[in-house]
Amino acid sequence: MMTGRFAAFAAGVLFSVSGIAEAYAQDAAAAAKLDVELNALAPSQKGCMMTFVAENNLQTPINKISFELAFFNDKNAVDRITVLDFRDLPQGKKRVRQFDMPNVKCETVTRIIINDTPVCDGPAAGECMKGLVTRSQITVPFEG
Repeated sequence: MMTGRFAAFAAGVLFSVSGIAEAYAQDAAAAAKLDVELNALAPSQKGCMMTFVAENNLQTPINKISFELAFFNDKNAVDRITVLDFRDLPQGKKRVRQFDMPNVKCETVTRIIINDTPVCDGPAAGECMKGLVTRSQITVPFEG
Protein backbone atom coordinates (compact mmCIF):
# COMPACT_ATOMS: atom_id res chain seq x y z
CA MET A 1 0.00 0.00 0.00
CA MET A 2 2.80 2.34 0.92
CA THR A 3 4.64 1.73 -2.36
CA GLY A 4 1.50 2.53 -4.34
CA ARG A 5 1.12 5.87 -2.56
CA PHE A 6 4.82 6.59 -3.01
CA ALA A 7 4.61 5.82 -6.72
CA ALA A 8 1.60 8.11 -7.07
CA PHE A 9 3.38 10.81 -5.09
CA ALA A 10 6.57 10.42 -7.18
CA ALA A 11 4.57 10.59 -10.42
CA GLY A 12 2.84 13.76 -9.19
CA VAL A 13 6.17 15.36 -8.34
CA LEU A 14 7.57 14.46 -11.78
CA PHE A 15 4.54 15.95 -13.54
CA SER A 16 4.84 19.10 -11.44
CA VAL A 17 8.57 19.47 -12.17
CA SER A 18 8.09 18.87 -15.90
CA GLY A 19 5.21 21.37 -15.92
CA ILE A 20 7.37 23.98 -14.20
CA ALA A 21 10.25 23.34 -16.63
CA GLU A 22 7.88 23.64 -19.59
CA ALA A 23 6.39 26.89 -18.24
CA TYR A 24 9.90 28.27 -17.69
CA ALA A 25 10.88 27.38 -21.27
CA GLN A 26 7.73 29.09 -22.56
CA ASP A 27 8.48 32.19 -20.46
CA ALA A 28 12.05 32.29 -21.80
CA ALA A 29 10.77 31.96 -25.37
CA ALA A 30 8.16 34.68 -24.75
CA ALA A 31 10.85 36.96 -23.34
CA ALA A 32 13.07 36.36 -26.41
CA LYS A 33 12.26 39.51 -28.33
CA LEU A 34 13.85 42.31 -30.26
CA ASP A 35 12.41 45.65 -29.16
CA VAL A 36 12.63 48.55 -31.61
CA GLU A 37 11.13 51.90 -30.68
CA LEU A 38 10.58 54.94 -32.88
CA ASN A 39 11.71 57.58 -30.40
CA ALA A 40 11.76 60.87 -32.33
CA LEU A 41 11.50 62.60 -35.69
CA ALA A 42 13.19 65.99 -35.98
CA PRO A 43 13.70 68.26 -38.99
CA SER A 44 17.33 68.45 -40.14
CA GLN A 45 19.26 70.30 -42.84
CA LYS A 46 19.10 67.20 -45.06
CA GLY A 47 15.50 66.28 -44.31
CA CYS A 48 14.37 64.34 -41.23
CA MET A 49 16.48 62.96 -38.38
CA MET A 50 14.93 59.71 -37.14
CA THR A 51 15.87 58.33 -33.72
CA PHE A 52 15.31 54.71 -32.76
CA VAL A 53 15.99 52.82 -29.53
CA ALA A 54 16.66 49.10 -29.94
CA GLU A 55 17.09 46.41 -27.28
CA ASN A 56 18.12 42.85 -28.10
CA ASN A 57 16.45 40.41 -25.71
CA LEU A 58 16.91 37.43 -28.02
CA GLN A 59 18.90 34.40 -26.90
CA THR A 60 22.06 35.52 -28.75
CA PRO A 61 23.90 38.76 -29.56
CA ILE A 62 23.27 40.32 -32.96
CA ASN A 63 26.54 41.00 -34.78
CA LYS A 64 24.89 43.02 -37.54
CA ILE A 65 21.28 43.84 -38.35
CA SER A 66 19.48 46.00 -40.86
CA PHE A 67 15.80 46.79 -41.21
CA GLU A 68 13.88 47.45 -44.41
CA LEU A 69 11.48 50.29 -43.59
CA ALA A 70 8.51 51.62 -45.55
CA PHE A 71 7.63 55.28 -44.95
CA PHE A 72 4.06 56.41 -45.56
CA ASN A 73 3.21 60.01 -46.43
CA ASP A 74 0.25 62.24 -45.56
CA LYS A 75 -1.75 60.68 -48.43
CA ASN A 76 -1.27 57.22 -46.77
CA ALA A 77 0.85 56.12 -49.72
CA VAL A 78 4.28 54.54 -49.45
CA ASP A 79 6.68 57.43 -49.98
CA ARG A 80 9.86 55.35 -49.93
CA ILE A 81 11.37 52.06 -48.86
CA THR A 82 14.89 52.07 -47.49
CA VAL A 83 17.24 49.79 -45.56
CA LEU A 84 18.78 51.14 -42.35
CA ASP A 85 21.89 49.55 -40.83
CA PHE A 86 21.49 49.26 -37.04
CA ARG A 87 24.98 47.67 -36.80
CA ASP A 88 25.42 45.39 -33.77
CA LEU A 89 22.95 44.92 -30.94
CA PRO A 90 24.54 43.23 -27.91
CA GLN A 91 22.28 40.93 -25.90
CA GLY A 92 20.35 42.72 -23.12
CA LYS A 93 21.67 46.19 -24.05
CA LYS A 94 19.79 49.23 -25.35
CA ARG A 95 21.25 51.11 -28.31
CA VAL A 96 20.20 54.45 -29.80
CA ARG A 97 20.50 54.72 -33.57
CA GLN A 98 19.93 57.90 -35.59
CA PHE A 99 19.42 58.22 -39.33
CA ASP A 100 19.23 61.47 -41.27
CA MET A 101 16.77 60.83 -44.09
CA PRO A 102 17.47 63.20 -46.99
CA ASN A 103 14.54 64.83 -48.77
CA VAL A 104 12.02 63.59 -46.18
CA LYS A 105 9.83 66.12 -44.41
CA CYS A 106 9.11 64.86 -40.89
CA GLU A 107 5.66 66.40 -40.83
CA THR A 108 4.57 64.32 -43.84
CA VAL A 109 5.60 60.95 -42.32
CA THR A 110 2.36 59.39 -41.07
CA ARG A 111 3.43 55.76 -40.46
CA ILE A 112 6.55 53.59 -40.61
CA ILE A 113 6.53 49.81 -41.09
CA ILE A 114 9.41 47.35 -40.76
CA ASN A 115 8.99 45.07 -43.78
CA ASP A 116 11.94 42.78 -43.19
CA THR A 117 15.35 42.25 -41.63
CA PRO A 118 17.52 41.63 -44.73
CA VAL A 119 20.60 41.23 -42.49
CA CYS A 120 20.39 39.50 -39.11
CA ASP A 121 23.77 38.03 -38.24
CA GLY A 122 23.88 36.06 -34.99
CA PRO A 123 20.45 34.60 -34.19
CA ALA A 124 18.99 31.65 -36.10
CA ALA A 125 17.35 32.39 -39.44
CA GLY A 126 14.06 34.22 -39.02
CA GLU A 127 14.49 34.92 -35.29
CA CYS A 128 14.95 38.69 -35.72
CA MET A 129 11.61 39.16 -37.49
CA LYS A 130 9.86 36.54 -35.34
CA GLY A 131 10.93 38.25 -32.11
CA LEU A 132 10.35 41.80 -33.35
CA VAL A 133 8.27 44.06 -31.10
CA THR A 134 7.76 47.67 -32.22
CA ARG A 135 6.39 50.74 -30.48
CA SER A 136 6.37 54.47 -30.96
CA GLN A 137 7.03 57.20 -28.39
CA ILE A 138 5.58 59.79 -30.76
CA THR A 139 2.29 60.19 -32.63
CA VAL A 140 3.62 58.47 -35.77
CA PRO A 141 2.67 54.75 -35.67
CA PHE A 142 5.58 52.28 -35.96
CA GLU A 143 4.73 48.70 -36.89
CA GLY A 144 6.69 45.49 -37.47
